Order: sequence, then C-alpha cells, then structure tokens
Amino acid sequence: PEIPRNAEPRTGMSMGEHAALTALKWGITREAQDELALDSHRNLAAAYDEGFLDDLITPYLGLSRDQNLRGDSTLDKLAKLKPVFGVRGENPTMTAGNSTPLTDGAALVLLGTDEWAEARHLPVRAYFVDAQTAAVDFTPRNPHPEGLLTAPVYAVPELLARNGLTLQDFDFYEIHEAFASQVLATLAAWESEEFCREKLGLEKALGPIDRTKLNVRGSSLAAGHPFAATGGRIVATLAKSLATRGSGRGLISICAAGGQGVVAILER
Repeated sequence: PEIPRNAEPRTGMSMGEHAALTALKWGITREAQDELALDSHRNLAAAYDEGFLDDLITPYLGLSRDQNLRGDSTLDKLAKLKPVFGVRGENPTMTAGNSTPLTDGAALVLLGTDEWAEARHLPVRAYFVDAQTAAVDFTPRNPHPEGLLTAPVYAVPELLARNGLTLQDFDFYEIHEAFASQVLATLAAWESEEFCREKLGLEKALGPIDRTKLNVRGSSLAAGHPFAATGGRIVATLAKSLATRGSGRGLISICAAGGQGVVAILER
C-alpha cells in the first residue's frame, strides 16, 4: 500500500516537522513530552481494562483493541527512542513514542434532540453546547508565522467568552494528541501572560488546567490517529465520561491540517 502523504502543500513540510518548530519555539522538553505520552498509554490501557470502551468500539476482523497501545511502556523505554522530527535543527525532541502514528479507523456519532433519542430508545449521554473554529497563518509569507497546529489556542478564548466560562470551569479536557509537543505548547500558550495579551487580546493569561482532568481515558498518542475517526472518538469518549460521572462539563480541542482548529463544549 502507498504510504499516506501528510505534507502541507503550502510549505512542503510534514505535520511533524511543523510541530518540531513549535516545540522549539515554546521550549517543550523531551521529558515533558515522554511523560504525556506515558500518561496517554496508561490511561487508555486502564480504560480498556475497566471495560469503559466495550460499548464504544465495534470489533472488526477480530480486532477489538487499538494495536498502537503500549500498556507496558515506561519513561526509560521512551527515552531510548531516537528523535524523528526536527533532526536537522537544534535540540530535536520528538520521537515515535511522543508523536502520533497514522492508523486506520472510522467513527460514527449520533447527534439529535431528546425527542429523537427517546423515540428510538437511545440514551442521551451528553449535550453538545457550543463550538468554535479558528485558523492561523503558518506560511512563510507571514513575517511571524504561527504554529501549524496552534489554531485551537485562538478558538478556545472565543468559545469561553461566549459562554461566560473560564478555562478552569471544566471537569474533563479532551485535547487531541497529534503530538505531545503540540498539546504542551497549547497549554503553555494559555498560561503565558505575554501571549494571551499580545496575541489573544486578553487582559491576562487563561491560566493552567488541572492536568489530572486531561485525556483521562487516553488519547491519540496511545490510540493512534485515523483521520476519519479521531473527532468521533474524542466526542464519544467525553460524552461517556460525562455520563459515567453523572454530570459535568468537558472541553474538546482539536487541531487539524491547514492551520485549522475546532473546539467544543459538552455538558451533562
């Protein structure tokens, strides 16, 4: 089979090479990336072991579990992997262990009214409250190009303002792990007073999140990233997490090719 190409047509660079530039800009360390990757694998492994994913995954050709998952991974094992992105620059930190592989998959999400669900005897797991999109100019024509995968950084403040919320007003955070460095750069931007004032036009930084609420069932670093399924997987995981908890609010943040990003709020 032909290996999928994911180079950006405007730059000729892959997502990984773009993410390496962002990691360097924000000073994201190898250790922090490996720690995030390890958490993702541990959380996804626990979700499988607890049966959380039993009704979210449809077995196919005998497969009922993501093959990318490494439940026995350790920081020592991750530290032995060689960098694969940004290797021509200074201090490369991105490896196969803290970057998301391209995998195959598909997803389906049912979105409807209470009445529609009741008529079909379907449980309502969560409510889709609001969403926001954004895009950034990551091309060389911009004298100060943005990171390819940083658009959600801009979308979230608009979403929060429209709903009268702060970044801390959530019980779950589902941030797509395209790369560990991209997740950490996103969090760093929201915590930066300078960035939030100069780039986002805010009076102060959005602030840190409670990291114990981040991707609590694992995410793309462990599950892989099938382009046709990641969004649906994240929505389904958050909706069930809210239903299991009984109530609450969750924030979704997903970056995409072309400098795009989409964020959303789910509640129960």
